Amino acid sequence: QVQLVESGGGLVQAGGSLRLSCAVSARTFSDYTMGWFRQAPGKEREFVGSISRLGTSRYYAALLKGRFIISRDNARNTVYLQMNSLNSEDTAVYYCAARSGGSVDNPDGYDYWGQGTQVTVSS
Repeated sequence: QVQLVESGGGLVQAGGSLRLSCAVSARTFSDYTMGWFRQAPGKEREFVGSISRLGTSRYYAALLKGRFIISRDNARNTVYLQMNSLNSEDTAVYYCAARSGGSVDNPDGYDYWGQGTQVTVSS
């Protein structure tokens, strides 16, 4: 089993930045492609972005590219989501997820999920 724990959510003003972290308990973290997703109230879960097992490839939802940056530190078993220029539509519960192997450009097929962390952007 793989356990994921998100942290770093909170309240931020529009135009501000926030960095989310996800600590992963997997024995071999580098075996897993990691993804970030979000779900706003009344809406379905949507894909934010992903990063390959060794961090050499990244894939983002088109409208978020340039504002959100995914990174990972395999030595610390942690994946990050840096969020910049936040606006009210970014308000959501953010989840990290893991899948064994690839693919970085496929939003489906993630096997393990964290509990989520709330991000609220004030107008």
